[in-house]
Amino acid sequence: MIEQTIEKWHSFVNDQQPKILDELLAEDVVFYSPVTFKAQQGKALTTMYLTAAAATFTASGIFNYTKEVLSGNQAVLEFESELEGIYINGVDIITCDENGQITEFKVMIRPLQAVNVLHKQMKEMLLKRRKLNDEN
Repeated sequence: MIEQTIEKWHSFVNDQQPKILDELLAEDVVFYSPVTFKAQQGKALTTMYLTAAAATFTASGIFNYTKEVLSGNQAVLEFESELEGIYINGVDIITCDENGQITEFKVMIRPLQAVNVLHKQMKEMLLKRRKLNDEN
């Protein structure tokens, strides 16, 4: 089951179509960000964070998954990226339900410099997206 979910996740990362997330995320999904203390709950907030993260990570043109471990309803996807010349290594830990919808999405990032630059860029991206939404 997790295999189809991860295939759809890769489609989202490659195409960045929010419609894919709408199908993938459960209504009560919980998102754990590496840069926020509190878990983000619900489809709307998780969509906002994941679309901003996808745009941030892929903007440099350097983002790829290097390893995948899939078992039952869980997946761990290791990735590498670069932002502002800082190497980023991280994992997405994904849990889905019996319908293949993501119920939990956790992101872990290293090293500390990467967390700091990601925090800065994600803040800018979220503010920019919020401003665009307010204008429309």
